[in-house]
Amino acid sequence: MTIFSSLFQTTALRSLAARGIALGVALAAILVGAAPAGALVTKFGSAHYGVQQRNEEYVEDGFYLKNPLPWPEVKEPATFANISGRPVIHGSNVYFIYWDPSDKYHGEWQEVIDRYQHDLGAESGSLSSVMSVITQYTDTTDTPAQFQTTFRGAYTDTHPYPTSSNCEDPKPLTTNKSSMTEALTCVTDAQVQAELQRFVSEHGLPTGMHSIFYLITPPGATVCLDAGGIGGHCSDFAHSESPKSAEQEEEEEASYKHSFCSYHGAINPGEPVTGSASSIVYGVIPWSAGGVADGQFAEVDQTPAYDCQDGAFDPSSKPTIELPEGGAARQQEPNQVKCPSMDGYCDKGLADLIVNQISTEQQNIVTNPLLNAWQDAKGNESTDECRNFFAPFISGSSGPQEGSLAGTLNNQFLNTHPYYVNDAFNLAALRLNYPGVPCLHGVNLAPHFTAPNAVNSGDIVGFDGMESNISLNAAYRFTSAGASEPNYATFTWNFGDGSAPVVGFAPGAPACENPWLSPCAASEFHSYQYGGTYTVTLTATDVGGNTASYSDTLTVAGPPPPAPLPGSGGSSGAAGSSGAGSSAKVVPAPSAAAAVISRTLKLATSKGLAVRYSVNEQVAGRFEVLLGSAAARHLRISAPVATGLPAADGQQRVIARAVLVTTQGGTSTIHIFFPKGTASRLAKAHSAYLMLRLIVRNAASSSATVATVLTSATLTH
Repeated sequence: MTIFSSLFQTTALRSLAARGIALGVALAAILVGAAPAGALVTKFGSAHYGVQQRNEEYVEDGFYLKNPLPWPEVKEPATFANISGRPVIHGSNVYFIYWDPSDKYHGEWQEVIDRYQHDLGAESGSLSSVMSVITQYTDTTDTPAQFQTTFRGAYTDTHPYPTSSNCEDPKPLTTNKSSMTEALTCVTDAQVQAELQRFVSEHGLPTGMHSIFYLITPPGATVCLDAGGIGGHCSDFAHSESPKSAEQEEEEEASYKHSFCSYHGAINPGEPVTGSASSIVYGVIPWSAGGVADGQFAEVDQTPAYDCQDGAFDPSSKPTIELPEGGAARQQEPNQVKCPSMDGYCDKGLADLIVNQISTEQQNIVTNPLLNAWQDAKGNESTDECRNFFAPFISGSSGPQEGSLAGTLNNQFLNTHPYYVNDAFNLAALRLNYPGVPCLHGVNLAPHFTAPNAVNSGDIVGFDGMESNISLNAAYRFTSAGASEPNYATFTWNFGDGSAPVVGFAPGAPACENPWLSPCAASEFHSYQYGGTYTVTLTATDVGGNTASYSDTLTVAGPPPPAPLPGSGGSSGAAGSSGAGSSAKVVPAPSAAAAVISRTLKLATSKGLAVRYSVNEQVAGRFEVLLGSAAARHLRISAPVATGLPAADGQQRVIARAVLVTTQGGTSTIHIFFPKGTASRLAKAHSAYLMLRLIVRNAASSSATVATVLTSATLTH
């Protein structure tokens, strides 16, 4: 009898689901005149919310995609910024709270939803996840909104709903007596906040800017940001199949436009601008997955909910802007199971639409937790610029599956499980035209160059880092005062011959003479003094702090490096040429000295900083000119932070470099030239306290000990 019952329900469901799809398509047709809706930062009363509104439009609805470059006028994406460097979330602990005292949230739905957040945590730091895109967004700490997520678990909250509700559900769930499905409640955000505060306090959960709480409600429990009703802003909207007057149609259209799929906010009693230890950052995920293929709903409520997913476009069609002619609108459920599922219907995949809402809110919360950080001039958040954009898909089919009539497309694999979630906005697309992809569900970081053919010692050879594929290659960083300035991915070249690494900005950075962009290392020339086979390594670091390396070899014909010192058994200096069966002896550090001999800032900035140095042997190394970080900020000079300095010297910025290679010991003078912009800003200063660091080692041995010389000078006009 059990088997017969399940088969009977599934057979009946096919008819019900088909009618539900038809109703949904008819509803979309009625609302075709409704204006496109976005997830806007919106104010209700004294509070702000990031609201993910329903949207029946197709893929072009994303603000970036509706206003592609070049813009004839200022459009929303061009203003996407964190103007004052307000806080983003640097790693999050996520809690799911199912507010479900009537046990209406199916266990199979919770399984998919909880597993998604677990999988997201397992993939933390992965470049293949949509969450990796948000690491380009920073605040005044100049630290990325890191993709470091820990799922702290889920809990079913059985605390009763408020007995006296302050809102009216614009379309209560229809009672289905056979399955005990019914309208449960309508709660306001004020009641949601009260429940969150009660729950968090009762269970002793941590608050502050590293915790995110998702309050999730079952079918029949509607959430409103105001008093609700047909003109309210709720997770439901008024609609009916019965004949309507023109006025009633307008009311239903307005109700639809005001409805939402999810939202996020902050209970922030301590510090409304920057957050505090008592702040509660939260997202609200009401049931917005419709009822297709769930025979426990009344027939009138078995409607699709693709307007809370992707507007029902089919990315497998050509072009992807709309459905193929005659195609049916359908939602995508990659986690649907073969019918029947646990309750005898085909509704497990409805959880995929809830997963998308959580993914969307997670991206927006992390980059805009207090509703005052990353957004455009009209309040669009990260996912809004790419709303309805889920491409490219990885696998699955957009066609209707038996029973559920949904597709199975997915565009994410997290911890081996498939998901279908909205892409994130890539700020670099506004700044650089290559790769310049505006909507991503993962990022590329692939440094690459092509090694020259075999060359002779002394030849000058080039290494072109512009071959690299770096998605997050341009963004902004913030000063401690909250001002933003351009930031770009960086390259580090190691030529394998013992010379000092070359560090600078990566492909796409504007001219390196700009004051904040010195030095540049998009491409480099190098010359090898001795013959041998050398391993050249390029390491790229994108604006999100992700790092990857690529290596290739170069053969150089010429005289070998000088023989090792007698008895050293050492190495020759070329890659792979150390003596077999011998123990390398570390070569002592050379003796070195250096001093600034420039007399004035004017001479140093126009003719180069003159430095007198002496070494006792053949050396290879580099000079670094350092300026204190506070002085650099004052002069608006941005440069890499110097590492390896004594703590007493404070934080220093490397504002100029020069390579030093000698063929023998002796004394000489070198002029270290500042980048054009840096020189211009230094020239305007009354005085400057500069530190000079010289780092050298014996040029003939890769096992030589490094010598570091640190000196200082104050230059005035």
